[in-house]
Amino acid sequence: MSATNEAGVPHGQKRKREEKDVSNKKKVQSDKPPQIYKNLQLAESLKDAPKKPVYKNLQIAESLKAQSKAKNQLLGKSQKAEKPKFKNLQIAESQKTVANGAQDDEGPNVESQKQEYRDNRPQNPLAARQKNLLEVRQSLPIWSQAANIRNALLENHVLILAGETGSGKSTQVPQFLHTSAWCTGRIAVTQPRRVAAVSLARRVAEEMGTPLGKSPQALVGYNVRFDDNVGKNNKVKFLTEGMLLQEMLRDPALVEYSCVVVDEVHERSVNVDLLLGFLRGLVTGTSEAAKKRKGKPLKVVVMSATADTEKLKDFFSEGFGEPRAEDNIPAVNDTTSLNKDDASVEKPQVPSASSSGKISTCFVEGRMYPVQTEYLSEPTRDFSEAALLQIFQIHRKEPMPGDVLVFLTGGDVITNLQQAIEDMIPNVITRDSGLPKLLVLPLYAALSQAQQQAIFSPAPPNTRKVILATNIAETSITVPGVRFVIDSGKAKIKQFRNRLGLDSLLVKDISKSSAIQRQGRAGREAAGKCIRLYTKPNFEALEKDAVPEILRCDLSSAVLTMKARGVQDVMSFPLLTRPSREAMERALLLLLQLDALNPEDGNISDLGRKIARLPLTPAHGRTIVAAADPEMGCLLPVIDIVACFNSENIFVEIKDQDANDEAREARNKLSRRQGDHLTLLSAVQAYASERTDRKQWAKQHLISHRSMQNVMDVRKQLRAQCQQAKLITKEELAAADDDLDTVSESTGNNILKCFLRGFPANVARLVPDGSYRTIQGHMAVAIHPSSVLYSRKLEAILYNEFVYTNRTYARSVSAIQMNWLEEVYAAPT
Repeated sequence: MSATNEAGVPHGQKRKREEKDVSNKKKVQSDKPPQIYKNLQLAESLKDAPKKPVYKNLQIAESLKAQSKAKNQLLGKSQKAEKPKFKNLQIAESQKTVANGAQDDEGPNVESQKQEYRDNRPQNPLAARQKNLLEVRQSLPIWSQAANIRNALLENHVLILAGETGSGKSTQVPQFLHTSAWCTGRIAVTQPRRVAAVSLARRVAEEMGTPLGKSPQALVGYNVRFDDNVGKNNKVKFLTEGMLLQEMLRDPALVEYSCVVVDEVHERSVNVDLLLGFLRGLVTGTSEAAKKRKGKPLKVVVMSATADTEKLKDFFSEGFGEPRAEDNIPAVNDTTSLNKDDASVEKPQVPSASSSGKISTCFVEGRMYPVQTEYLSEPTRDFSEAALLQIFQIHRKEPMPGDVLVFLTGGDVITNLQQAIEDMIPNVITRDSGLPKLLVLPLYAALSQAQQQAIFSPAPPNTRKVILATNIAETSITVPGVRFVIDSGKAKIKQFRNRLGLDSLLVKDISKSSAIQRQGRAGREAAGKCIRLYTKPNFEALEKDAVPEILRCDLSSAVLTMKARGVQDVMSFPLLTRPSREAMERALLLLLQLDALNPEDGNISDLGRKIARLPLTPAHGRTIVAAADPEMGCLLPVIDIVACFNSENIFVEIKDQDANDEAREARNKLSRRQGDHLTLLSAVQAYASERTDRKQWAKQHLISHRSMQNVMDVRKQLRAQCQQAKLITKEELAAADDDLDTVSESTGNNILKCFLRGFPANVARLVPDGSYRTIQGHMAVAIHPSSVLYSRKLEAILYNEFVYTNRTYARSVSAIQMNWLEEVYAAPT
């Protein structure tokens, strides 16, 4: 019998309960949580097992844990150091206080982090380009003359700088001067051609690390005919000589400019001679416009590669009233004329009247690589054919790289040679030949800006560029990659005969200076070769310098330019080379015929001011103004025709092998019986009305698509110019469309009467022997074979220009009536 307590519970069971209570008390006293599993064995096994990771993949979890730990350490360090208050760490360092000295122990680590940031931070692409070009600039010969050039213009107002080819004068001089103390306004840099102005502006903008044009940050801009890309903050402005003369219509004193740099003076265009005359009056204070500057000095830099510096110095010395040859003025690069202590430091100085009479000169050597020159053994009859042969000989024999630059006479010759090269390429460059490809690019004045700038783009891989250019590639621009030059020795030169009143373009021999300039194009970047398509005796017989344009052209534009800018006595206007009195008198007479001058006093008329505002010759400007008369009502059609005359020929020359019967018939549909003027209008209107494929349309009608694109560009700009001149309203322009409209006979007659108003001397009448003779001069002329009126006999003809070949031809001809002359001359002015 088992033992029991007072409650009747067996002693064995009571002892077990007490042991269990003791066990539970121990568990409560311990830090272990209560077990929630019923199965004690399972609970114990789970208790000893490691905790489950958050990620299934333990390796990923561990790696993330390590990354998090490293990140926290970096954050801890960054919290200890004070954060810079500026983005630029160098500025932040300068703003730190002495209180940060307690962190010297961490200084090396912080500095290393900052240096690492400086090395790895993203750079402005313009600044990076500027940094890369700085080494190129410093290697130019003119770089060492920077201090001398700056110091020369501190005391003197005129600097004549003769810089050889490759010296870097065109790009570096404006950059040397724009930070000078006296330069509070803009610097104008003139170029004879728009392609040079645009390409130089882009290069200088890159070297200065600034955008180009109208951006608020841009320091460089350009202004050429029909393209104004100038911003308010521009410090350097590249522009053609004609555009600066246009600016002088509204600002004769050039108040916004502190300096005018006239580049490539040796080309001696009419505009550069006029510009030098106006600048001499401003810089010497002898002109009325100089008073408007109110004491603000104007600096003038005249630059050239081959110009006569003594003649230029005498020209400005005469304006200052100083003796010409007797003055012994030290040159800028004469070390005795400069204080050694001041040679590299520019000191601001207010120019005085006594120092304004001094003229400085400077000579800078060029940088030319050796150029091998070859001549023909005997003269060639066809320089285009000779050039074609030389191009492919170079391509076969000469290694790459090495592009070819060919100097030709005009756009028509370039177009024909380009076609000949492209026709030969499939026969010469085959898969088995192993020769690189050829890329032919044209370059002449009538091309659009985009087409001209294409020559500066690098050629595709395994391709040699062949640039076919006129003399616009002689100076100012450097075509990258050129190693070979082919010189035809010819150029189209404007020639005017005063007694006959005839203005024409003639193909003539170039001068020696031009030949040397062309040769130098081959040695700008590396050693090269120049092949002259004439003999060495022919070269020795060339004139040293070209005849200045002012001695061989119609001066009506020049005289109108002077009159519009306040010059009353054009005969005494200062010119570097004075034309004959006969040429000046004839220009005045022509302007009187155009109603551009008042017959009473010879001053410019209101109509003359309207003509002067248009970027056209006085004859074409007068035509435009006449067409804007409400009685005529034909301004837009006349603009279309004038645009054609200011571009290359739009018609492709028809050859038996080039045209089929359908194309000839399509071309004939554009012809108009009245003549070439209305035929041009028909072609422009048909092209403009084409909405699908203009290029294909041009091909079907034997029209040059490239030339027609230029016509459309000039047309657009001329419309805008006429709106600015208030010859047409904005609403009238908006209402104009390009739908193909038939020109009525009365409108056609009005169009021709407007051209007759602008070209009263370009008239020839039929004489009894069946030939045509001009009204002025009674010179025999024939209708050009390219005219739609060729071989027709008409009462009288109006022509746009003369062409001299084996006989005298009138080109761009239309039929007129003799009684129209009476209407034109009897019309009120």
